[in-house]
Amino acid sequence: MSTATDSKNSALLPIDEARAENLVLALPKGRILKAIRPILKAAGMEPEDGFFDEHDRRLRFSTKADGVDVIRVRSFDVATFIAFGAAHMGVAGSDVLMEFDHPEIYAPVDLGVGGCRMVVASTITGAEQDDPRNWSHVRVATKYPNVTARHFAARGVQAECIKLNGAMELAPGLGLCRRIVDLVETGSTLKANGLVEVEEIAQVSSRFVVNRAAWKTRPDDIGGWVQKIRDAVDAA
Repeated sequence: MSTATDSKNSALLPIDEARAENLVLALPKGRILKAIRPILKAAGMEPEDGFFDEHDRRLRFSTKADGVDVIRVRSFDVATFIAFGAAHMGVAGSDVLMEFDHPEIYAPVDLGVGGCRMVVASTITGAEQDDPRNWSHVRVATKYPNVTARHFAARGVQAECIKLNGAMELAPGLGLCRRIVDLVETGSTLKANGLVEVEEIAQVSSRFVVNRAAWKTRPDDIGGWVQKIRDAVDAA
């Protein structure tokens, strides 16, 4: 039988312990949040208002759904939190999933937002003088060394990948390399920096992802949210 003392002690549990059974949803910082907010709202798991306030320094927030918390992390870190079970569900770009390529991450729903392309680009002069069919070794600046290496290896080309986290378009002009692999939407940034698209690697969009082990241990909870997200996307 519980006592008043038990109830008092329960009420004083540390927040991490008190919320230990909550599902954790990992969402990326940046522009994609605006695009996925209507989907989350329609599914009934919209984060509290503070989540969207850039001045709020908390990293873990509640949502409109009982038993679901949300964390705000960098886009590549979503995959890490999901893969190792620190988060149960999340939103990640297919570019991140391709680069991370972890077996514990399952992406059951294409959210249909954040569409862009991953491409190989080169200087205009280089593209005019260089035939990709003759490549045997390339040096490439990219945020996606694993995807890049796999892409070129499939064609028998050895890729020397230089890892950059941004400003990829600067690399050819400063002599770091002749080619880059990056995401493009309209190609205007490439053009403004004297680059042209050489070939496309993949179409990219945002996906709703889950941890496979968590889905097996909590199939009703996580499966229910997957269906609600799918329904919200279909209704959009």
